[in-house]
Amino acid sequence: MYDTVYMKLCSYEIPEVSLLEEIPGYLDSVTGEHIFNGSPVLTGCLGSLGVSIEPGALRINRGSLCKWFLGDNVGKMSRGDTERAIERLSDSLHLPMYRAIITRFDVAQNLIMKYPAAVYANHLGTLKYATRLIEPDCLYYKQRAGRLAFYDKTKEVMSHRSGEIPEICKSHNILRYERRFEHRLTHYLNEPDITASTLYDERFYIKVVDFWHNAYKDIEKINNISINTEAMRSKRQFDIAARLALVEKFGGEAAFLEILKEKQRQGEVTKKQAFDIRQAIKEACTSGESLTVKSDAIEELDKKIKEAAAYYR
Repeated sequence: MYDTVYMKLCSYEIPEVSLLEEIPGYLDSVTGEHIFNGSPVLTGCLGSLGVSIEPGALRINRGSLCKWFLGDNVGKMSRGDTERAIERLSDSLHLPMYRAIITRFDVAQNLIMKYPAAVYANHLGTLKYATRLIEPDCLYYKQRAGRLAFYDKTKEVMSHRSGEIPEICKSHNILRYERRFEHRLTHYLNEPDITASTLYDERFYIKVVDFWHNAYKDIEKINNISINTEAMRSKRQFDIAARLALVEKFGGEAAFLEILKEKQRQGEVTKKQAFDIRQAIKEACTSGESLTVKSDAIEELDKKIKEAAAYYR
């Protein structure tokens, strides 16, 4: 389930090796050289991976480890595949890359779905302590440790691939869900250190898959709005139905909350007013009054992500 993996091997781990003198010869190409903080930095490529070399460290800082090892990142990269990828990387660079410090890694899965990816994104609401960001082809949740990302993998492959398109992308809707660990990894994962060999340690692997799964579960799911007049038996139910009708008019809960956020930015509503309105909408959408129904798309996504997490544990 790993995809992008960035790492840094420090020179003190390999005092017998002169990185700038010996390693460029093992790269497929050298693309540039510059001075940073008074030291030379050389950049190059090992296949699809970007490599940066300086006197004190070698960094893998661009590209997908999964794509480099398997040929694409549409397929599944197992824990065993990860170990073999690090071994191949070590052999290619003639360095003990299993000792490298991990500076970023992504846990991701491609899910074959019934509907296009946008349908599922429309039913994913707010996440506590995260900023929900909508871009044309992706839904992000920005957190301190990194991001969650949901996007149409089929569309991404079709737009970026120059060679043959994987057969699975030609006939399926593929939703990609990634959890990107980008900052303060040891702090957020409560680990003393994280090296390349840690990635394929069984205990750690299970831990990060659980993080991936739990982050999805923590996202508030948006129900379909279905105003059921026969269910309105009281003043409270009528009030909830009226709120739901307003939300539906503006394109659903997610769209309404984005409009409210923009109104707050423009100073048309205060922070307190925006909070009160959000609470009123949340209460209506989760009222349990039979005025909303759970989306079958979310039921499908819940099941697929649960199955993926259970399988990879």
